[in-house]
This record gives sequence, C-alpha cells and structure tokens, in this order.
Amino acid sequence: MSDTILSMRGITKTFPGVKALSDVNLAVLRGEIHAICGENGAGKSTLMKVLSGVYPYGDYEGDITFEGEPCRFGGIRDSEHRGIVIIHQELALASNLSIAENIFLGNEQATRGFIDWNKTNAAAAELLRRVGLDENPVTQVLDLGVGKQQLVEIAKALSKEVRLLILDEPTAALNDEDSAHLLDLLRGLREEGITCVIISHKLNEVLAIADTVTILRDGRTISTTPVSDLTEDKIISGMVGRDLNHRFPPHSPSVGEEIFRIEDWTVHSPTQHGRLLVDKASLTLNRGEIVGLAGLMGAGRTELAMSVFGRAYGANISGKIFKDGKEIRLRSVRDAIRHGIAYATEDRKRYGLNLIEDIKRNISAAALGRLARGGWVDDNEEYRVADGYRTSMNIKAPSVSSIAGKLSGGNQQKVVLSKWIFTDPDVLILDEPTRGIDVGAKYEIYTIINRLADQGKAVLVISSELPELLGLCDRIYTLSAGRITGVVPRAEATQEGLMTLMTAGQEAGK
Repeated sequence: MSDTILSMRGITKTFPGVKALSDVNLAVLRGEIHAICGENGAGKSTLMKVLSGVYPYGDYEGDITFEGEPCRFGGIRDSEHRGIVIIHQELALASNLSIAENIFLGNEQATRGFIDWNKTNAAAAELLRRVGLDENPVTQVLDLGVGKQQLVEIAKALSKEVRLLILDEPTAALNDEDSAHLLDLLRGLREEGITCVIISHKLNEVLAIADTVTILRDGRTISTTPVSDLTEDKIISGMVGRDLNHRFPPHSPSVGEEIFRIEDWTVHSPTQHGRLLVDKASLTLNRGEIVGLAGLMGAGRTELAMSVFGRAYGANISGKIFKDGKEIRLRSVRDAIRHGIAYATEDRKRYGLNLIEDIKRNISAAALGRLARGGWVDDNEEYRVADGYRTSMNIKAPSVSSIAGKLSGGNQQKVVLSKWIFTDPDVLILDEPTRGIDVGAKYEIYTIINRLADQGKAVLVISSELPELLGLCDRIYTLSAGRITGVVPRAEATQEGLMTLMTAGQEAGK
C-alpha cells in the first residue's frame, strides 16, 4: 500500500444555484479501504459520481488520475472499462431477472451472437462463491433479501475485473449479521489487492474496517487521516465543524396520562399461510412520552406498526386498540389518520415520499382536506403551510417547489415528518426515523421528536440502534419473535439488558 492508485485534485462541481463540490482533493492508496465521511449534502456521493463518470468530463472542474494515467470519463462505461465500479445506495438490479442475468447484464457471455447460458451460470456460480453467497445463479433477484442483493452487486462488480470498488452506504439497509458478512468480504477483497472506497454514516463500521478516512464538509475536503489516529468523536467533530459532546439534545419529559393502548395484538403473514408475525402484543403510550421499540431483524416491529396503522399490512389481525380510554377500530389508513394516528415508514423513498413531486405536495399529501375550499385545494394556503414547515423543520431547500428526490436523506426525513405532523396526530409511530442520515441531521430529528413530546403527543420510536433508543426514549419495549418480552424504564435500561430481552424465547414473554 505504498503507491497512490487514485488522485482527484481540485474537483469542483456546480448545480444551478448550488456549489456541491469546491476544490476537493482525494488520494487513495492501492489496496486500502478508504472511507469518506460527511454529513448529508457534504458532497460525498457527488464526488463519487464525478469519479465514476455519472457526471462526465467537462461537467466539472479538476483532474482525475487513476493508476498514473489522467482520466476523462464520458460515462459510467468508460470508468468500468478502467476497472472502477460504483455500487449505489439504491441497488441497480432488475428484480425480475435471475442472479446470473443481473451479474452479466450488459456484459453477456455470448458465443456467435447467442448467450451461452451454461457459461453464464457457471461463471455466476464462481462469482457467488467468491462473495460467499450460497444461491443458485438462476434464482430471481426478487426472491433475495437486501443483504444478498448487495452481494450480487459486488459479484457483478467482480465480473468487470474491478480494481477500485466504490460502495455508497453499503450497510445502510442491512441487519447486523449481513453487515458483518459484508465487512468481512471487503477485508477479503483488500487481501486480494482490490482497492475499496466506502461512504458510510456508521462510524463504528468505518473505524472497524477502514485504513484511511477522508472527511468532507460543505463540499470541501477537511482532512485525510489514518484510521489509527481517529475516534468517533474526532470524525464527528470534522463532519459537523464543532464538538458534539452530547449526541442527544437534553430533554426533561413531562409524561401525562395514557393516550394509546394496544391489547393482545396478533398479526399473521399475508403471503405465508399460518405464519405468525405478531403474537398477542400489548403496549401503552402516554401523553408527552417517547417510547422505544427494540427488536432484532424479523422480530415483527414494522409488522406491528403497519398493522396498527389502519391494517396497512398483515392478515387475520386481531386484538384491541384504545385511544383516550375508548376502544377504536382502525380498518384503514384513513381511519387511523382520522383518529389522530400517524406512521412514518422506515423506507421513506419507497413509501414515505413521492420523489418526483415537490416538497409542497409531499407535505400536504396526507391531509389535503385541511387545505380544500369547496372541493379544491387552495394553492396559496398549501404553499404557506409547506413553507412554514420548511422554516420550522429547517429543511434545507431553496423553496418548497424543490423536488423531494433531490434532497439529502436528512432533509427528506424532515419532509416525511412534516407531512405527518400536518395531520395533527396525537400518536406518532416513527419507524427507523434516522436510518441513513448523518449525526448532525440525527440531532435535528431528535430535537423535533422531543418537541413533539413536549406538545403532549405520544411518540413510538422503532430503531435498530440501541444507543439511539437509550439516548432518546423514556421507556423501551423489547420484541422477540413477535412477542413483547419486556418493558424497561430509561434509567434501568442498558444495551446488554435490552439484547437479553430481544433474544429471549417465547416463555420470556409470558
């Protein structure tokens, strides 16, 4: 690792009205894992899109040198021919095609103009072996979980004789087991001499796997440092430009009376007959209280939340729901909204936002009736309301006419929260509210959640990050195999204690 495989000097990239990158420099050594860290909007993904040719030569200023030769990529195919392959956070797989077809899409194994399927499947099987994925190459991608799809993307990159592999938030949507497997795979690629650049908000993973870390802030290079000289606090300080001594804003809860209760809630799978997803779960929420829901992947957290939210998911649902002491029946999402229940999904891009619409339309979408006059939406009032949320939620966008899909992850999440706050709910269910966003944006989201609780609303936070639940919540419920296995006050909660309850057998929930 003594020579530089990649050098980017003076990279400047401007969009209309916004300078995304300003004189950025990056040097990556051959055979290392180089992490790029920064807040949402710092320019990390933009820099990698410049490198990979997504933004072609002439669309930016500066110089790129790869393996000692200057590069002027006109598109992503040019960079791939040089051995530079990027895997975006939003995986680019065709779900209706097989694993083998996806691996060699655009690079078909053909003989005399016809695809040689035996050669294709055999080569795919060898690549799957290299990435540790025990799947038949003819399996359709839609039958794979996200973790396995990520491995298919890496196998696809290896098929292109990759020398520099770029991964944008590779573990953002993975559970702990899949994340650990992916990190081990990257270590193996490093041993094979393949250089990796990773973008990640998971600083513990950065410290565990990277050799060098470059920090970007506001489109500029702040530092490039060996990981041995860094801590999480040092990385955060570089990212946000200040010491973040407290990851969570101070909050003194004012918990009131019970507002929401679920009793013996049971949910079955809508696709697998007889499979129980949630088993007689009961929990309560009080006014002004932030309650956490912890559980391992597959424990039933999201299934519980979505089924409660107007039976948006699940089959053969039974149990009771009480609001302000009275039983209510939520047969649809419309019923849930009418009763003052809101649910912010864990997948904001697929289910939480209309990415091709503007901020204004996204914020108003769940409560258009509040803006209607004689059956018509009052455009001026819609703009006024949305702009008020842009200000109060600190949504970084020139105007509410900005397209939601162009916003950073943190700002997208603020739009989702704004949409549901506009419905004026009494109970908010927030499913992974800080997934895929940086520490600075997380702090802002935590502040918003505290503010909602101070208004007397009850907030249920579902999170895979135990430190987040411990730092934010007043009480924490644990879920294992669809059953509530415990509820712990904040003062008594520890990561070890929660993990014990999260892995408890069914008897523990009785």
